[in-house]
Amino acid sequence: MSEAIHVLAVSKLSPLWTPQLHAAYTVHDRLHETDPAALERLAPQIRAIAASGESKVSAELIARLPALELISVMGVGYDGVDVAAAKARGITVTHTPNVLNDDVADLAIGLALCAARQLPQADRYVRDGSWAAKGPMPLARKLSGGRMGIVGMGRIGQAIATRALAFGMSVAYTARSAKPGLPYRYLPDAKALAAESDVLVVITPGGAATRKLINAEVLAALGKGRGEGILVNVARGSVVDEAALIDALEQGVIAGAGLDVFENEPQVPERLRAIPHVVLAPHIGSATGATRQAMADLAHGNLQAYFAGRPLLTPTPEYHTA
Repeated sequence: MSEAIHVLAVSKLSPLWTPQLHAAYTVHDRLHETDPAALERLAPQIRAIAASGESKVSAELIARLPALELISVMGVGYDGVDVAAAKARGITVTHTPNVLNDDVADLAIGLALCAARQLPQADRYVRDGSWAAKGPMPLARKLSGGRMGIVGMGRIGQAIATRALAFGMSVAYTARSAKPGLPYRYLPDAKALAAESDVLVVITPGGAATRKLINAEVLAALGKGRGEGILVNVARGSVVDEAALIDALEQGVIAGAGLDVFENEPQVPERLRAIPHVVLAPHIGSATGATRQAMADLAHGNLQAYFAGRPLLTPTPEYHTA
């Protein structure tokens, strides 16, 4: 490489990606946060941003980088990136879809099963001596044979649906539009879907269009006035009205929840942590070694392809021409 290519890392990146980055490029770690003056000096040299799925890449940051050409996100979600501002400048945004489909789908089913059968609570019941002292646990809920509603029917949603079928569940979904060719019933909105679901799985993209899509009305429809229904969120914390969810759980409007994402990660409200019939996970949807390495390789591959003049591996949907 005849001339060093300067890359700004805008958040703490995976250790599976950083060695590749440092080997190939001159990397500046979070200068916009730690040393704005240095960023101002180096801005004319920075040609790419390396980001995670939770990174914030604002229009203001983009405007401060006159030489910026590419934003490579290690994550399927990129709602923290101001894509409109990037497109206006001719800056391409890439992400890492598909390689994490199975892990996220597995976790969605795992959370549904844990919330229905109360498996984490059962583990504690044995460990703390309650089984010996109190006898059997209260009866839990059956998952197999139930009705699963999926909010968002992209690749991960379809992978979740396939797994639900293996549990003998019926599947229905809502999305921006019906997906021709899929065998599942389409419903027009989340409230209508919730009313006909025993488990409602959220896997729609984040962003302004879906902010608090799962609100008190949707949760009431899920509960059916009988304290039924389980909510599973493996999308973004912003998609669920967290205050409304806490109220619904505390008041018995719904039966339980399995949550991998939260509104203000990693801060999780104490009220939510105190609810016994909720299963909580620390945003681990894609957190297996094999998948995170595949994501790192793909994010790096997008950088390499771009600067070698080759077609990008996975531009975000806004940049697909087909």
